[in-house]
Amino acid sequence: MKNDLLLRAARRQPVERTPVWFMRQAGRYLPEYRAVRAKADFLTLCKTPELAAEVTVQPVELVGVDAAIIFSDILVIPEAMGMELIVEEGKGGPRFPKPIRSVDDINTLRAIDPNTELRYVMDAIRVSKQRLHDEVPLIGFSGSPWTLATYMVEGKGSKNFRHVKEMIFSHPEQAHRLLKRLAQSVADYLSAQIDAGADIVQVFDTWGGILAQEEFEEFSLSYIQQIVEQVKKKNVPVIVFCKDCGHSLKKIAEIGVDVVSLDWTSEIGKARNAIGKKVALQGNLDPTMLFSTPERIEHGVKSILQKYGNGSGHIFNLGHGILPETPVENVKAFINAVKTFSVQYHVKEK
Repeated sequence: MKNDLLLRAARRQPVERTPVWFMRQAGRYLPEYRAVRAKADFLTLCKTPELAAEVTVQPVELVGVDAAIIFSDILVIPEAMGMELIVEEGKGGPRFPKPIRSVDDINTLRAIDPNTELRYVMDAIRVSKQRLHDEVPLIGFSGSPWTLATYMVEGKGSKNFRHVKEMIFSHPEQAHRLLKRLAQSVADYLSAQIDAGADIVQVFDTWGGILAQEEFEEFSLSYIQQIVEQVKKKNVPVIVFCKDCGHSLKKIAEIGVDVVSLDWTSEIGKARNAIGKKVALQGNLDPTMLFSTPERIEHGVKSILQKYGNGSGHIFNLGHGILPETPVENVKAFINAVKTFSVQYHVKEK
């Protein structure tokens, strides 16, 4: 592979500079993505391998990131398990008309063969690998069992997560039944992505932070650990991103993961001191900083690089996904700043 910086940094091996990519990098901030998106609705785009591959590769070619991430959505797993998924533009995001509210609902979920029900994702990975020509790594991903469960039980995005929290507090055995099934589905799904060509995978626990630490460890982290243990048998690096989970960074670092991804509320220098001997770190510029000036973006990049300090084990990223209205020129300024100013922190590693 011509540029394997991401894979080396994930394994805390020497690099010439800090690699950079960002979450949701194949998305609406790019005019070229919007042009493809005008041809198809969101789910059609996800389920058409040639189109998914086209937008997967765009950020590598257009803004110069050091990795591609397969274009898909975390909710394809619940859909594959038999839930009706509706995505309507401008109507509050994805939703499940018949959410999971009982043990009978859980029992209706079917086990999935990712190479059958989710074959379109595997095909998109294969086409993307061909189009990348071994220029940069391809990242596969999935939502965590807990994050998937929140959408499945709530039926849509939520402000208070009343239904899923009611389940864990009033009917914990039901929650564990659902999470166990999801953990196996996610592990199989990520393993299939690796077999199809993914060079590294990431687990997104977007809603881990809505739980107190004790509940987070019981209902989220324990299931992520099960996934990591199974996926690591494929011998590729695994990244875990738990938003708003600064209270549990040490616990996350102990589950066998290679990279812990930080949101922007965690101080990366303190995180390195706490867990940097066990894992690599990813992050963690505030995505809204990309709406400021190139000078301010450069300052933010320099600050994070300085806080992390010398040596490998850092993958530069945002602290969450890029926002759709982000100016492309500011994205390029961000990437160029990382590439330019990170070199000095790796001089001794060459």
